[in-house]
Amino acid sequence: MEDGGDASRKLPLSARKPWHSLSGLPCPALRQSRTRKMGPMEERIDLDSEEVIPFRSSPNGRKVHPFDFETVHLAPRGGVVNSWIHEQIKIRPLISIYIVLMKAKINILLPFGPLAILLHYLTGKHVLVFFLSMLGITPLAERLGYATEQLAFYTGPTVGGLLNATFGNATELIISIYALKNGMIRIVQQSLLGSILSNMLLVLGCAFFTGGIVHHKKVQVFNEAAALVNSGLLLMAVMGIMFPAVLHFTHTEVHFGKSELALSRFSSCVMLVAYASYIFFQLKHQPSLPSVNRDVDEEGVSEEGSEEEEEAPEITQWEAIGWLAVLTMWVSVLSGYLVDAIEGASDSLNIPVAFISVILLPIVGNAAEHASAIMFAVKDKLDITLGVAIGSSTQISMFMIPFCVVVGWLMGKPMDLNFQLFETATLFIAVLVVTFMLQEGKSNYLKGLMLILCYLIVAASFFVHVDPSDDN
Repeated sequence: MEDGGDASRKLPLSARKPWHSLSGLPCPALRQSRTRKMGPMEERIDLDSEEVIPFRSSPNGRKVHPFDFETVHLAPRGGVVNSWIHEQIKIRPLISIYIVLMKAKINILLPFGPLAILLHYLTGKHVLVFFLSMLGITPLAERLGYATEQLAFYTGPTVGGLLNATFGNATELIISIYALKNGMIRIVQQSLLGSILSNMLLVLGCAFFTGGIVHHKKVQVFNEAAALVNSGLLLMAVMGIMFPAVLHFTHTEVHFGKSELALSRFSSCVMLVAYASYIFFQLKHQPSLPSVNRDVDEEGVSEEGSEEEEEAPEITQWEAIGWLAVLTMWVSVLSGYLVDAIEGASDSLNIPVAFISVILLPIVGNAAEHASAIMFAVKDKLDITLGVAIGSSTQISMFMIPFCVVVGWLMGKPMDLNFQLFETATLFIAVLVVTFMLQEGKSNYLKGLMLILCYLIVAASFFVHVDPSDDN
């Protein structure tokens, strides 16, 4: 037995067989017999054998998991987490309301909307209702754009581009559909025309002027290819609007009163197809185009990239959808009071309806775009400025105007593309001026000043212009 013990002592621990495989004895008995006949060295071996005990099967033994003590402490932690979630559920709506309705400084104009409705029923003064409605719609238009941008974080670039195309000019679209429903076709045509002129001449002119003043020591540049694509679409829109007017004023219709309307509806469908193709092309191929100014150094590009990476949504996806629905409904309500007060305000102020529709309405509806375009020009990001100004003009001319024609078709309203001779000529000349300004791919304060002065000439022309339909 001693020889066997000496042999076992000479073997290393790793070369020995497990105790439960020796001589068929149960592990406790074998361990007791060996501890009685071995010295201090065997006591150390006995300590090593304790590591095997937790793995043996015993009917009366209880396996104690080494992490059992943590489960006792996780229960109160789970309660803390649940209570924190409940608190967030209670607080989150308040945070969302603060971000959307209180954080932006422009929201100080929000109370003018309810005040306009109140004055409509108490006083019936169209002038006050008109101006207060315009002031109340201004922050709603900006918040609609904000909610759309927040939702675009969750939908990806393709759906986000479609959302921006849909809600980018939602205020003008709602006003136009409400006026179209009431049979105010000339107000629809003139307000959409005014939005195009305002974006092309006033917004872009102010952006070029302020950017040129701030960066007067260098020449600001932008992506010439994207600007030319938008200019081509604007010229196509002018062609679609011009032919029905020429057909009407030359009295060369095959069927008087019907050919002009049929041509307008056909041209509107073609323009919608062209705009859908443009959106598809932009989403698929535009990312490969340069998105920053070509004269920005590497450090500026890296700083801009880090700013874009730091952008994160401030509200959740369902909050953005909910705010889009709420803001759209509120804009539609105020638009009704605004449209109803246009003619009364025109008579009270002795101002032509054409001036109110072409000049005043677009300035208020595009106030948020004015501010953002100027801000990006000051930051030397002219590509974004052109996307706001010229892109919005393209969207109105190629999407919103044809869409209103199709909606009028469905409503049974004779909405057409005959904007009358004066309005069509104004749009044609404005598009030509802007196209020549964008050819070089460079901007300065002189070009901006020229565009602003052109807009002043247009505003003065509509101030003394009487709509031919009013005479009839």
